[in-house]
Amino acid sequence: MVFLSRAVADESESETKNQQETQGGETTIYRTRWATRDIPRYKLPNEKMPSNVVYRMIKDETALDGTPALNLASFVTTYMEDEAEQLMKENLSKNFIEFEQYPQTAEISNRCVNIIARLFNAPLEAPESEALGCSTIGSSEAIILCVLAMKRRWQLGRKEKGLPTDKPNMIIGANCHVAFKKAMRYLEVEARAVPCTEEKLCMNPVKAVEMADENTIGICAILGSTYTGEYEDIEALDKLLQEKNEKNGWDIGIHVDAASGGFVAPFVTPDIVWDFRLERVHSINVSGHKYGLIYPGVDWALWRGKQFLPDVLIFNVNYLGSEQATFTLNFSKNASNIIAQYYVLIRLGRVGFTDIMTNLVSTSEYLANKLEETGRITILSARNGRGVPLVAFHLKEEKIYDEFDVSAKLHMEHLKLLRVVVREGFSHNRCEILLRDIQATLASLDQWDEKAAEYHRKFSSATAKHKQQRHHANYHPKDANDSNKNHNAPGAF
Repeated sequence: MVFLSRAVADESESETKNQQETQGGETTIYRTRWATRDIPRYKLPNEKMPSNVVYRMIKDETALDGTPALNLASFVTTYMEDEAEQLMKENLSKNFIEFEQYPQTAEISNRCVNIIARLFNAPLEAPESEALGCSTIGSSEAIILCVLAMKRRWQLGRKEKGLPTDKPNMIIGANCHVAFKKAMRYLEVEARAVPCTEEKLCMNPVKAVEMADENTIGICAILGSTYTGEYEDIEALDKLLQEKNEKNGWDIGIHVDAASGGFVAPFVTPDIVWDFRLERVHSINVSGHKYGLIYPGVDWALWRGKQFLPDVLIFNVNYLGSEQATFTLNFSKNASNIIAQYYVLIRLGRVGFTDIMTNLVSTSEYLANKLEETGRITILSARNGRGVPLVAFHLKEEKIYDEFDVSAKLHMEHLKLLRVVVREGFSHNRCEILLRDIQATLASLDQWDEKAAEYHRKFSSATAKHKQQRHHANYHPKDANDSNKNHNAPGAF
């Protein structure tokens, strides 16, 4: 049998090609008309685009971002197992707040709260003294909710005694996360910051308690300082605060920001007493997407008992078919991160978490020791597991260059100290490569003279300014002369 092919006329070939492009059938995107067009930026396009074209254009643009695993300044998780990722993908469409529709997801969240509460030694002796908690989008929401609970509890207590409630204050360390500054401003609470010194880069508990008065709603202590990873002395703070409360008849509590250290300390240094074992610790927040080993999007807020979360803050709603209590800043949110958190908790267990966190601490110790051996670097971070696994350091001697120049060369966070966060995925081999690059950077910077240093700083400053302009949200009005005019910054209004 002979198979005969028909030669197609030019018109038909052109028509077929256009039809393929319109329907998204063309797989080689860079030979289509879309490859010669600019991607829509600030205005909804009139015509639709093939899905494969849109995917490729956006993928090409996001390829210009940095690689998450190489972002050594961030605490945020950048590695998860394939099975965990698959679970997240399968549950992306679930709205967590719809408990009636997704009762098992709600149950899974409840299990996570229980597991974490027990990990933090919450009181569970009787139903009236049971701890309670909730999931949040991140540390900022968790912190704002906990500060709000402290403020409202303080207000209610003052009103019962006929005392004024117009001047609440909260004591924080100058090293606290910006989320606390947001909470103070948004909730109209005076922030009293305990200064840090060169000798002590975290909050001094003695000075913190000295600043407390009858209008203090609480004191924030950090388990894993943002800059150096150090655990603040929460046990000492608890003792000092208890004594001052008893002396003055006050009831000031402690909120522990365990965003970074909450999933590290219980497994590496269980001897450190910082959690609900301390009477003055009223609430704790911990980040699932840091050392809880989950991708960004989940945090946990816990209170030691019902009396520390006033009922007036809890809303009971029946929007979705059943009565449910809610204490959040948002309503709808994705359920996948909560399900992934449960996966990690039961997948690893105490043994798995201990193995991972011990390895990370070991790697951070190795990195710190090797940097010290250069003779040119001073380590500022906590050692021997007395803080989260990170290495913070600065240069010993004054040179033409400084820490900013080192960070620019290494594309690390701009601080007057340099910080390397050791996360899951930061292996010993990767640590060796970083050490090589730091030594090469110092050797390169040693060759600078004043003119070279000035040139590089001007270039870095100009680059940073350009990036800031690009990320600044502006409304771009329509240009009557050129409707397709390009702009330097993404539009938002």
